[in-house]
This record gives sequence, structure tokens and C-alpha cells, in this order.
Amino acid sequence: MPVTAILDLHLKADALDRANDVMRETLTATRAFPGCLGVTVLVDQADPAHVAAYELWESAEADEAYRKWRATPDGASDLGTVLAAAPTLTKFTIAEDV
Repeated sequence: MPVTAILDLHLKADALDRANDVMRETLTATRAFPGCLGVTVLVDQADPAHVAAYELWESAEADEAYRKWRATPDGASDLGTVLAAAPTLTKFTIAEDV
């Protein structure tokens, strides 16, 4: 069953220009990871320092493998250097009976 993950990010206001480059580099690797069906970045209209990465994964196992990889030296990114606060990750599955 596919999994949708939403990574809610608050960027440093003084790092917005650099944040775009860091996110582009980070998400290139995310999109290439096995099981990633796509990533869309959403920007808060009222606050450009508030963004969300809307990720679609083919399965919970693919998402879990990706999260484990990101916690390794090979999977590490520079995203933390542009964040004003710790990100929040929420995972969703499709409600079949609604």
C-alpha cells in the first residue's frame, strides 16, 4: 500500500536563497531512491520560510528504508543547516472505506 509522507519544515529566514539549493540537492537524491514515486514541495503563501515536502512512496517498507538511509553518513544531507527548527514528519495511508 502506498504511503504519503509530509515533512513540515521551517527554514531560517536569512537562509532562504541557500535553502532552495540545499533542498534541490537533497530532493534529487530522495527522488532517485528506490520506491520513491515523487516529491512535491509546497510553500506557505503567508510565510515563504514554511515549506512542506509532500512525498509519495510505493510502500511503508520503501519509506522506512529511505529514512534509515538518511540516518547514515552516505544519506546525510545539509538540510539541517538551513532549518530554524526540527522538522515534523507525518505519514498517511489511503482510507479505503471512506
